[in-house]
Amino acid sequence: MASASLQFFAFILALFGFFGDITATLLPNWKVNADVGSNIITAITQMQGLWMDCTWYSTGMFSCTLKYSVLSLPVYIQAARTTMVLSCILSAFGICITTVGMKCTKLGGDTDSKGHACFAGGVCFILAGIFGLVPTSWYTREIILNFLDQTIPESSKHEPGGAVYTGFISAGFLLIAGVIFCSSCFKKQQGAWIYPPKQHHFPSTEQDSNAGYNLKDYV
Repeated sequence: MASASLQFFAFILALFGFFGDITATLLPNWKVNADVGSNIITAITQMQGLWMDCTWYSTGMFSCTLKYSVLSLPVYIQAARTTMVLSCILSAFGICITTVGMKCTKLGGDTDSKGHACFAGGVCFILAGIFGLVPTSWYTREIILNFLDQTIPESSKHEPGGAVYTGFISAGFLLIAGVIFCSSCFKKQQGAWIYPPKQHHFPSTEQDSNAGYNLKDYV
């Protein structure tokens, strides 16, 4: 019962991580203009994302421009696009697989099949968390390096936006969920190896009959 509850908790974490991954991938605020020095502009907020660049005005208007050219983008943005999409796909596969393998569901067949499904789903969650953690870390590193570079004017400096923090949190949820699913299946298999099922040996009727026949011969 405790293992089933733990798996359900991990499944909820994976759902939060999946939706957070999609939200972080689509949000345009991976980096925002930094309010430093003489660049304190309260009327305009400029944001840059993986797929579009947006400008928010204090009047409430919002304008965005899509990034159509892929080759003209920096390498870290191209890598972030690819890895975030892979993270979303892997987390979706993990949710489908663990739905079949969890103990609280009636899908997936026998106990061994459900255990293998849970382990496979946990691996998908771990890979999705790694794929989500790499681009956010790389993107944050580029922002910090540009911010500390003295040759870059203050008007061109940016800070990490909300999408980066959402990506970090989502990757953490997916990693925790994957570890829980994999460890629960590993403990189960380890217990089966340490305590194998007892085999009961019953004397065969054929041996009894042969034994009786031999005793009659000696009489």
